[in-house]
Amino acid sequence: MRIVGGQFKGRAIVAPQGRDTRPTSDRARESIFNVLAHADWSPGVEGRRVLDLFAGSGALGFEAMSRGAAFALFVETDTAARGAIRDNIEALGLFGNTRIHRRDATDLGPKPAGLGGPFEIVFLDPPYGKGLGERAMDGLGKGAWIAPDALIMLEVGADETPNLPAFEILDERSYGAAKVFFLRPRA
Repeated sequence: MRIVGGQFKGRAIVAPQGRDTRPTSDRARESIFNVLAHADWSPGVEGRRVLDLFAGSGALGFEAMSRGAAFALFVETDTAARGAIRDNIEALGLFGNTRIHRRDATDLGPKPAGLGGPFEIVFLDPPYGKGLGERAMDGLGKGAWIAPDALIMLEVGADETPNLPAFEILDERSYGAAKVFFLRPRA
């Protein structure tokens, strides 16, 4: 797996061994970031604070950092995945601009003050078919994790349609076995 654009384009990203992590494909990541770069409703990635929930290898957060994001927080409970993220941070030299948060993405609680301001872009790539993305998104607003106009990308299985009444769907894309929703909190 490689970073597909930006400063670190072509650099390898390690993923944890086993079948517990399902990284977003390079092609889907490239398409997602093209949408973020060119859609009328997108603020772009450059200079933004990014939250990567269910981070796995951290591919989405690292792609954002490669494309100019100011900071990325990776939230992951799996030990092997956190180790892979740590290895990727070291390989890319991103120690000052990233943090790893060992926390259940569906039970974040209030955002710790030490993490800085609210996040402007959120990536959620939870295990498919369990409603975990919806549960995590519910906690984002309640815990003051996101800016009022935050842009959220939720990846689900191709046959899933999440119930997200508190969020406006800006766009929806299909990538093989995955469907990606681009969302914003309703005012």
